Amino acid sequence: MIQQQANMDWMLKDLAEGVPQTRHVVVLSADGLRMAQYGTDTDTADRLAAACAGLQSLAGAVASELPYSEGRMRLVVIEMDGGFFYLMAAGAGAFLAVLADEGVDAGLMGQRMRDLVLRIGEHLTSPPRVDSAYSGGYTGGGAAR
Repeated sequence: MIQQQANMDWMLKDLAEGVPQTRHVVVLSADGLRMAQYGTDTDTADRLAAACAGLQSLAGAVASELPYSEGRMRLVVIEMDGGFFYLMAAGAGAFLAVLADEGVDAGLMGQRMRDLVLRIGEHLTSPPRVDSAYSGGYTGGGAAR
């Protein structure tokens, strides 16, 4: 994951510097774990990632109410006092989150986020987590005799 994060750093920086008024950029897994970040400290990125997990789940639940929807969230935009929040699906089990100031060009942000996801989608995919207690070839059979 460290190599994956290093590969994403320059791409996240490119998004942040290419869209004026961008504050924080975070890549997270579907279960809310920070995979990479730019423009923010680790604690803030972790809080954003955790909040985003709940938001993407909520958006998926709302999407499932549409008759022809597969129930997947693609993009959430929230306008708040002082700025905007963007959350975009970025591969299987991964999401791209951005916080930006009030003066951000919303169209440019959406376009640059889509471009980033298309360009590096395979790097943003988070494989399903495996419980280590159940991995490793255990075949059952009870206690040794």
